[in-house]
Amino acid sequence: MNLPRNPTRAVRIGSVTIGDQHPVAVQSMCATHTTDIAATVAQVNDLHAAGADVVRIAVDSRKDADALAEIRQQTRANLVIDLQENYRMAEVVAPHVDKLRYNPGHLYHHEREKPWQDKVKYIADIAAQHDCAVRVGVNCGSVDPAKAEKFGHEDSISPMLESAFDHCEFLDSLGFTRYCVSLKDSDPRKVIEANTRFAAQRPDVPLHLGVTEAGMPPDGIIKTRIAFEQLISRGIGDTIRVSLTVPNVRKSDEIVAGRQILTDIAAGRVRSVVHFNTDTLNIISCPSCSRVENEAFIELAQDVKEMTAYAKDHAITIAIMGCRVNGPGETDDADLGLWCAPNFVNLKRGSAELGAFRYDEILPRLKSELDQLISEQRGGTP
Repeated sequence: MNLPRNPTRAVRIGSVTIGDQHPVAVQSMCATHTTDIAATVAQVNDLHAAGADVVRIAVDSRKDADALAEIRQQTRANLVIDLQENYRMAEVVAPHVDKLRYNPGHLYHHEREKPWQDKVKYIADIAAQHDCAVRVGVNCGSVDPAKAEKFGHEDSISPMLESAFDHCEFLDSLGFTRYCVSLKDSDPRKVIEANTRFAAQRPDVPLHLGVTEAGMPPDGIIKTRIAFEQLISRGIGDTIRVSLTVPNVRKSDEIVAGRQILTDIAAGRVRSVVHFNTDTLNIISCPSCSRVENEAFIELAQDVKEMTAYAKDHAITIAIMGCRVNGPGETDDADLGLWCAPNFVNLKRGSAELGAFRYDEILPRLKSELDQLISEQRGGTP
């Protein structure tokens, strides 16, 4: 089956090129602590062996950056680094990687008095000096506050798109075109809409597709498949990431799932009418990554799934996030949200914080809140 492909320009990331009719690339991200060089090298190489075209590593400190230099010497994989809040880490990590990823919504955290354009120019200059590509990673849970304020709370897609368009236009004005864009959400429908609207206006820009906090298999694969089938079958998408909540030893499952989805789409094995049933319980959880401060988060996600099975016929969303970077914001839109610290779990109802609980006491409190929500849905007393 010959799939249509948008006429995106070519963007090289180390030894792989995305866009311009090249095969859709598959990516993943390490879940190890970057300073654990042996474990990180092992996971990078495992992902590479499983077929990962690009592997992402988190660098949040100078110690991480120092470890990255050693990791680079021990792998042939194409590496990408997420700059997080400190955009100035670009000059430290760029010599050792093939792509830099920044989030427009995180740029304002550091040197707030400086315009975002100055920060992006700095990143682009560093990328050009060190032969790196760039990803503009726009995420529903961490949109630029200035953009979010322009639109109503019910419209989460428009601020993402405006941010992406502005950054593309600015990078183009600098003469830096070796970039791609990602527009991610935990709702497959929003991923489809955001990427479809972006591609209609900027068909030249390669797109990195993904569903954030897709959750545990098989649900996480199903959510991701829905978005990918709808987009890739229309020619939208040049590289993909399947984000799953799995133990470190199973991280390569993301690559296997991504390759299978691409194979099925190419063979025409897709749903004739794709519909994600949001009238039932929806559990979203972020992929395991090096920012997770307690691997008990993965076990907790599985426990939440098992404990809440009795509520499967209720339209309630529960979000489980593994770290402080995205957890606070990305749980706001869920009915019940949990974001994990090293020794406790923060519980939220919508954007309202309910407190911090030990790992061994969070499930009973979560169940109590869930029961209240079910009672309210049935017309009972809160």
